[in-house]
Amino acid sequence: MKFLFIGDIVGSFGRAMVAKHLPRLKQELKLDFVIANAENASHGKGLVRKHYEELLASGIDVMTLGNHYNAKGEIRDYLDQTVSLVRPLNLKHPFPGPGTLMLTVNGKKIRVTNILGQAFMNEEVHNPFDSLLSIIQTTEKADIHIVDFHAEATGEKYAMGYVFAGQVTAVFCTHTHVQTNDLRMLNQQTLYISDVGMTGPYLGILGVKKETIIARLWKQEKNVFELADDGESVLSAVYAETDDQTNLVVDSKTILFTDKVK
Repeated sequence: MKFLFIGDIVGSFGRAMVAKHLPRLKQELKLDFVIANAENASHGKGLVRKHYEELLASGIDVMTLGNHYNAKGEIRDYLDQTVSLVRPLNLKHPFPGPGTLMLTVNGKKIRVTNILGQAFMNEEVHNPFDSLLSIIQTTEKADIHIVDFHAEATGEKYAMGYVFAGQVTAVFCTHTHVQTNDLRMLNQQTLYISDVGMTGPYLGILGVKKETIIARLWKQEKNVFELADDGESVLSAVYAETDDQTNLVVDSKTILFTDKVK
């Protein structure tokens, strides 16, 4: 089984990178399915239905969210109607949609789970470790289980990876928008990376115009973040292949390249 996880898609530039390059990647890598974090796909924060459908049309099979899951209020109106969108599992307050879902691809049962971290995050969430453990213990067992752990602190991310090494197929961490150089197998059982990276504007700061970020951090200006539009964009992803007999990851690599899509 061959799959791709695309890091945080940011705005129209991120969507354009997916539309342009995913068909080629699917052919070259012979992918069976594709997952992407899409919590920033609409104007840099949130996901409207139009852009959800656009990303599906580009070839993404399942989308995950993160701390901006509710940034576009209309998601409440369509989330329960989707079959390919997963919001954070461990939200404390009721919210539409699933935090984990199962799909069958080429006879394999594949589970995708989205979880928010606690360290340096503002959202009110249940303990992420207990929440994932509950899913593993109480739901139908999957052949392949991929976790998008949307979190800030690297230590918390590694802890999640090691606690569940051998219980899930992969822990792909998202949120910080910079691809890390630590793709590895934990305990030779679970594929892990501290951040898959970002798919979107490349020449700003985390996808945002650098001037606005610098002004806020240096001068404490209260400004509105605007997406960078310098023309160059990046696509960040992780490719993995599992053995059809053991369901363990036997091959993996990071993917990162830039292009001018507008």
